[in-house]
Amino acid sequence: MANLSILRRTAPLALGVLLTGCGVSHALFGGGQKGLGEPAPQKPAVGFAVAPVPEAALAAKHILNEGGNAADAATAAGFALAVTLPSRAGLGGGGACLIDLPKNDGGTGHITSLLFQPGQPSGATSGASRPAAVPQLARGLIAMQARYGRLPLSTDLAPAEAMAGGGVAVSRALAADLSVVGSALLANPASRSVFTTASGQMLQAGETLRQPDLATTLTRLQSAGVFGFYHGQFAAKFIDAADRAGGGLTLADLRAIKPRYVTPVTIDRLGYSLSFLPTAGGLGAATGIESLAQNPQAMDVAAGRALAAAQAARHGASLGALPASAGFAALDHKGGVVGCATTMNNLFGTGRIAPGTGILLAASPARITPPLLAAGLATRGGNFRAIATGSGQQGAPMAVAAGLYNALHSSVPMPSPVPAPGRANVIACAGLMPGAPKSCAGAADPRGFGLAVGSR
Repeated sequence: MANLSILRRTAPLALGVLLTGCGVSHALFGGGQKGLGEPAPQKPAVGFAVAPVPEAALAAKHILNEGGNAADAATAAGFALAVTLPSRAGLGGGGACLIDLPKNDGGTGHITSLLFQPGQPSGATSGASRPAAVPQLARGLIAMQARYGRLPLSTDLAPAEAMAGGGVAVSRALAADLSVVGSALLANPASRSVFTTASGQMLQAGETLRQPDLATTLTRLQSAGVFGFYHGQFAAKFIDAADRAGGGLTLADLRAIKPRYVTPVTIDRLGYSLSFLPTAGGLGAATGIESLAQNPQAMDVAAGRALAAAQAARHGASLGALPASAGFAALDHKGGVVGCATTMNNLFGTGRIAPGTGILLAASPARITPPLLAAGLATRGGNFRAIATGSGQQGAPMAVAAGLYNALHSSVPMPSPVPAPGRANVIACAGLMPGAPKSCAGAADPRGFGLAVGSR
């Protein structure tokens, strides 16, 4: 615990300097100069990470250089987003991931998908003033880490715990979301204490976001794993707190919900095997890239077909206004890759934090139209070529389709922005991985505030 305590105190400073200069970047990721009496630094591992908040990408890259694989890095990024971008990713929410780990690194050699969307409570919530979703983010990410990860769970969670406990600068992405619905958070005392300054003003970009209750919850996850969250004393405490926040959840809901491994949607196009999340958004992305393969100039036609396919996947129900989401991805030196999309089923979910836990509650899917979670992966002969994750409400499926299509026709990951309102994060290796690490690069959407990082 001594190392964890040190990390908690120093993380805000280290990450802050890391974003403004290259010296700490080398030190944090294992490429610093040898000091007197110190062992020679290890050579940074080849790997790439991209996320909508810089600190999440840096957390993933740090884990890669600690010897973790793509599953470890994605776990670190996902939990880091729960701290730094709780408007779109939080312990109260959920998501979905595409996973491809080689057989020599804990994988099966087959691409799979893991679905852990925010769940619908099984019981009646008529007495709930702000019905909440059953949280799945922790369960999903820890399930992936337990099955595929190399490092201890505590190591993968350490960056998130440090940022929650020691504080982290409010990112431009979070500040933008706060400017949209931040005033609604003021009605909830627990949310107000997190997202405002001591004088009661909404936090602005660059100001410090501190979440001590969330840090305590993350520490419990580090020591007890998923059982410590979904069973026992903490589970009872969380359900009571969620009920006081108007969530209407039960212990039975918490214990019953489980992530699911599902076969992805796969098509052969453009000389590659293309895999997509088996969600409405993933089906839309597959349709969009099929349309682009037929006529690459008709981007509007492809976008229309992608959205129609997503709607058809929901049995023709009107999509209406869609919730926000976030996407991130990680690639390791063996060619293992994970790409995920997360959501709170509404910007900031219900807007209420379960007091004493730090967990912002996601909105119940019974009250909203679920988001179009989208991610796509291109491989050839089992080797990695490119991955794209999408966000941007109704534009998410086409963001993945266009992001993949453009990457597959270029030596760079994002030669041009994807169609608005979609946003894409992309990692691509023109020469395939493993085997050609120098051909790899990552790109965060240029209209957002994210970061792509890598070492060679």
